[in-house]
Parts: sequence; C-alpha cells; structure tokens
Amino acid sequence: MSRLDGARRAGGGARRAGEPDGALRIALLSYRSKAHCGGQGVYVRHLSRELAMLGHDVEIFSGQPYPELDQSAIDAGVTLTKVPSLDLYGEPDPFRTPRLREFRDWIDWIEVAAMWTAAFGEPLTFSLRAARLLRSRRADFDVVHDNQCLGYGLLSIKRAGFPLVATIHHPITQDRALAVRAANGLKKISAWRWHSFLAMQGRVARRIPSLLTVSKSSDEDIRRAFKVSDGAIATIPLGVDTDVFAPRGERVPGRIVCVASADAPLKGVSYLLEAVAKVAAERHVELTLVSKLDPDGPSARLIDDLAIADKVTVVSGVDDDELAALLASAEIACVPSLYEGFSLPAVEHMSCGTALVATRAGAIPEVVGRNEEAAILVEPRDAGALAQAFVRLLDDPDLRARLGDGGRSRVSAQFSWSAVAAATAERYRAAIRSTEGAHEC
Repeated sequence: MSRLDGARRAGGGARRAGEPDGALRIALLSYRSKAHCGGQGVYVRHLSRELAMLGHDVEIFSGQPYPELDQSAIDAGVTLTKVPSLDLYGEPDPFRTPRLREFRDWIDWIEVAAMWTAAFGEPLTFSLRAARLLRSRRADFDVVHDNQCLGYGLLSIKRAGFPLVATIHHPITQDRALAVRAANGLKKISAWRWHSFLAMQGRVARRIPSLLTVSKSSDEDIRRAFKVSDGAIATIPLGVDTDVFAPRGERVPGRIVCVASADAPLKGVSYLLEAVAKVAAERHVELTLVSKLDPDGPSARLIDDLAIADKVTVVSGVDDDELAALLASAEIACVPSLYEGFSLPAVEHMSCGTALVATRAGAIPEVVGRNEEAAILVEPRDAGALAQAFVRLLDDPDLRARLGDGGRSRVSAQFSWSAVAAATAERYRAAIRSTEGAHEC
C-alpha cells in the first residue's frame, strides 16, 4: 500500500483520478535512467525526489540501466517499477545476441530486429512495454510523464485516457547531424540508421499536448526539428543540489576538469584535448576528464597522438559527492560541447564556484549568462580559443575568483530542483485540466 493510499483510507474518502488539486499520483517513465550515464538519469533521480518531498506520489517506470534512488526519495515514498528489456547494449557484453530462451514476447523480437539492422530500438520497445503495464492501472495515476522516450506506445497511453506530459531535453537530431558529419564512408549510413527512431519521436511529439523542455534554445530547436506548434512547449530549467555541489576549499594548481557523458562528437572533447596539448607546452596543466572512454575510441587515440597521456586522467562511475569534490578541486572547468540543450555540467561547475570556460553552443549562453558573468565563452570547434582562455585564467587568480563567485550566485538564484518540481507539478495540473476538458467535449 502506498503512502497516499494509506492517507486516503485514513481520511475516509478517495480522491478521484484526474482531480487537479492536492497531491498527485505520478507515473514517471524513463527508458534508461542510471544517474551517472547522462542528464536523463540525473533528471529522473532528482525530479522524483523533489516531487515526493512536495507530497506527491511518484512511481518510476524504467528500463535498464535503472535509476539510483536517494534514500531521501525512498523515505518520501518514491517507488521503482522495473521494465526489463533484453539489455542489448549493457556491459559487459554490448550488442550481444540473446539466447532463444530469453525471448518473452513479440516486443523482444522488435528489440533484437532493431539491433540487427543497426537501429536503436529502446525508445520504441520501452514505450510499448510501459503502455502494456499501465493499461490496467488507469485508476492508479493522475498523470503520466515521459522522459525523452517519445515512443509510439505513448499514444496508446494517451488513448487510454491518461493525461500525458513529455520532457524533451533536446532533439536528438543535433546528435545525429554531428555523428553523421564525423563518420566516414559506410559509417555515415550506420550513424543515420542508429538515429532512425527520430522520425517516430517527431510524430509522437506532435501528438502530445503538453511538452516540457529545459531551455529556450531547446524549445526553438524542438519546434524546428519536430515541427511542433508554437505554444506547445513549456520551458523549465534543470536544477542542482547546491549543498552537495559547493566550493570545498583549496584547489589543485593547474587542474582543469570536464564532464562529458559520452565520447561523442557532440561533446567536443577532441577540441579540449588539443587545447590542453597547446597549454601544456608552456604551462603546468592537468586535465581530469569525467567520462567513459573506449580504449580504442577517438578520444583515447587522440590522447596518444598528442602525447598528453601524462597530463590526462579519465574517471567514471563517481557518485554525486565524489563528482562535486572533483569539480571543486579544479581551478578551471570546461564545457567544450558543439551543442547542448541545457548543460547540467555547466550548472554543476558553477555551483562549485569553479571558473568556467564554455562554448557558445546551444543553450550554454542562456545557462551561464552574459560573457564573463560566470564563464568565458568561446566559439565551438576552436581549440586555440579554448587554450587562450585557459592561459588567461591560469595567469589571473582574481578573474578565476570573480567568475567562480558569479557562477555560484547565478546558480543559487536560478537553478534548484525544488523549483523545478514545483513548476513541473503545475504543468501536470494543466495537462489534467486539459484532458478533462477534452473528454467533456
């Protein structure tokens, strides 16, 4: 029995599904959610906790990798319903072919067929599984909130009468364009095929009445890429835990830190490595890269080619406290991305009071504010400009302090998870009212 079920029984009266006032019963869907595998997992982890702290009843439905719930979220009543896939891309055996006895139903066959044809089927297959699970649970939830899946199964959930909200952090069309541009020969076809789910996401996005995104930049990109009508998207920025991500005393001289959730062209790591190589020729500098690099991947090869292996440390799998301590230990933080729909790493860097160098890409200028309010901004794909900014900061401790203080102040004033949860709950209530109005018509 959930916390709210107990309260309803004790109070002697059940609140009907869809009633917009008071605590809400929320089904939060996320096709992959591990907190340290990128922004989607961070979003689910913190949003679910803060919604529960506001008194709402939150049940997460997630495929692998599953989210890591804070103890405070568990104590507040957040629950996790696992929606297992065949986990074809999981470690230690990605792109594996499952044994025949692993197949459970027709959805599993779709998942495997997508992989065999070089496509990524998880958004579709997760949405179909979630729709099947929710089919018999209409009375349990007031609203369903999808996190970046946008699979066809959501349309079945909508037809079942659920008020439906979806968050699009940014349109993956940007990732596809950069991946195709960076690929050579037949790999261009593979990169395009891998992102073939985008056609589905566009069709589904146009049929969901309430969409959320994290920045005005993403709003514009989503409307353009998915042909979503004006006014269909509400912007709610992401947040950060300012108690965890905070300044922590002494910093390591010459340390630069960068968080890149993937070793992909979108993250601009190659330009950062080239910049570090330039600076290392005349200054003491060390780079800590928080990422999971393929030992045979492009970034690992570039580190060897530039002969900077002794200047670069790669770490992965750190928890929030370890990550915050690392960010706060650096003199300089860098976000070298070619595109960002929001850039949670930029906010985390600023929250730690670390002087930031970032690119004028996507939503980054919107997030960090005016140039040199909280960051030095440079053009993307410009290793020379990154190097010049690093040298300038290494030589000017007063500028580092000013940018660090400016970043911390900006985060404290504008980005908090409690505010994100409160604004999101208001969008839930609007979606509920809209759905009720449509049914009455």
